[in-house]
Amino acid sequence: MNDSIPTINHLEQQVNELLDLCIRLSNENSNLRSQLRALSGERAALLEQKEQARSQVEAMISRLRSMESA
Repeated sequence: MNDSIPTINHLEQQVNELLDLCIRLSNENSNLRSQLRALSGERAALLEQKEQARSQVEAMISRLRSMESA
């Protein structure tokens, strides 16, 4: 009986440590998901800017070719 009390206390400590770890990992996971959403939004905006720049360059090339032909 006396041997079981330290074992139970040790198990209780391990369970508490696991619970703390789960909470920390859950918080970290939440933060990472927020970062992912932010980065995904930033990526979409950058892709849109790239597409606009590409369109502008193509339009300039087209105008230059038409000026060359004239």
